[in-house]
Amino acid sequence: MADSLADNPRPLDRRSFLVTGGLATAVAMAGVPGTAQAAAPRSRALAGDPFTLGVASGDPDPGGFVLWTRLALDPLADDGRGGMPSRTIPVAWEVASDERFRRVERRGTAAARPQSAHSVHVELNGLRPGSDYWYRFRTGKYVSPAGRTRTAPHPATFGPALAMAFVSCSQYEHGYFTAYRRLAEQHPDLILHLGDYQYEYKKGVYTIPGGNVRDHEGPETVTLADYRLRHAQYKTDRDLQAAHQAAPWLVVFDDHEVENNWADDVPEEGSDTPSPAAFRARRAAAFQAYYENMPLRRASIPNGPDIQVYRRVQWGRLATFHMLDTRQFRDDQACGDGYKDCPAALDPKRSITGDRQEKWLLDGFRRSTARWDVLGQQVFFAQRDNTAGPVKKTSMDSWDGYAASRDRITKGWLDAKVRNPVVLTGDVHAHWASDLKADYDDPGSKTVGSELVATSITSTGDGADSNPADHPYLKINPHLRFYNNQRGYVLTKIGKDEFKADFTTVPTVRTPGAKASVKATYVIEDRVPGVRQTYLRPYQSAKASARSERDLIRQTVENETERP
Repeated sequence: MADSLADNPRPLDRRSFLVTGGLATAVAMAGVPGTAQAAAPRSRALAGDPFTLGVASGDPDPGGFVLWTRLALDPLADDGRGGMPSRTIPVAWEVASDERFRRVERRGTAAARPQSAHSVHVELNGLRPGSDYWYRFRTGKYVSPAGRTRTAPHPATFGPALAMAFVSCSQYEHGYFTAYRRLAEQHPDLILHLGDYQYEYKKGVYTIPGGNVRDHEGPETVTLADYRLRHAQYKTDRDLQAAHQAAPWLVVFDDHEVENNWADDVPEEGSDTPSPAAFRARRAAAFQAYYENMPLRRASIPNGPDIQVYRRVQWGRLATFHMLDTRQFRDDQACGDGYKDCPAALDPKRSITGDRQEKWLLDGFRRSTARWDVLGQQVFFAQRDNTAGPVKKTSMDSWDGYAASRDRITKGWLDAKVRNPVVLTGDVHAHWASDLKADYDDPGSKTVGSELVATSITSTGDGADSNPADHPYLKINPHLRFYNNQRGYVLTKIGKDEFKADFTTVPTVRTPGAKASVKATYVIEDRVPGVRQTYLRPYQSAKASARSERDLIRQTVENETERP
């Protein structure tokens, strides 16, 4: 369930929720059947179906979840308003315990307001723990697609094994969102999106070999209208809609929801918004659009250029998800970013989380009674040196650029005697699995945790299958156990005795409809830190690769650093 106020900082009361940042999206106080969300004027007929962006749910707890939709008659309207009239539209919603809606258990009315891009967020409580529900919206004669969602188990119970998937990095231009469709077909209980849900570039800027498959609409996203339009374009994708309809999501952003490789108030080098004031205005626009388009609770309503997304979600006694924000509070990347041998990366004063979030996370470790403590976060946690020999070159944008911060977090879960720490990661456009070490420079150091990294949904295009043992990173860093450079997702099954991860791939994203298959399966056993391979799909290539290790390292760095 969503934890106490101490676990989810900066909560907003109802009055501040209704006035903050103009995002008056009236949350349903839906513990009582039939409770209306807000008084709204009688509807005037719309010119067409406004449910073009689908539906979604998120942040489940034992008594409920958030329901989301956004009305848009013309999703690609240049002004970002979705072709909607400048008036509040009443939207009826209902939640049923069966997919045919014969047993409707909650219903009410929400107000979709123009100042919030006609988005709707409905927070429900009072439902049964550990149960499936179906939901839909209606305005006038139009009815939305139905979505499936689920409440978390009762906090005193484990519940059944959890089918959880995690994904990241869906660059619309680089391919079709087939992986989202294949994931939806797996019927997971919960989906984590770990960042780069959408990308900021205008058409023709971030291109891949062979050319982009499709194009972004509009300019590089800087204004609120830009971000609203870009989110709407992504949400029109039917494969993405299917993934949202399949299960509740837990979302956190990385960099591209605002701008590539930003850090706190520091924009990217060469930014369209180079001054601190201009970049903070851009952040405010990006965060408002992000909230408007995501199934987030009212505690995440942005306050200008600030937004609260780090939070904890409990899944019974089985798992606690610590969802992190590694962008908004970090120090600037050391040594000018990129892969560097950089002494500043070891500075104990540097932080990727900021002091307040670090304290919140360490407090959560100390209070946790979960079987699995899962960190849902954005950038690579384990050390990855890309140079053999005494020189160490690592990514300044990852936890390697904030080594003391990583050490404090690792020591925190060790001191708290966390039973099973597991870090989930996105960002790097490839599948990885690794053991987490007390000292990465000592190959014999104790293994103290596990990291699973999801490849991209589309970003950087198809990639290629390979034998993971051939990648030089695994030789330089023996704690790295697996690598694959195809697109896809990770589907996990979390039980009391083991945490199983299927690294799933699709062979192409250049054409729609590709089939998915499991490249590798890794298992983390209860009280046994580190990852263990139980399956590897054989690598079959009609033509042996003649690429050198230097070429593989260069490609890996280029895929991650995204310098268009």
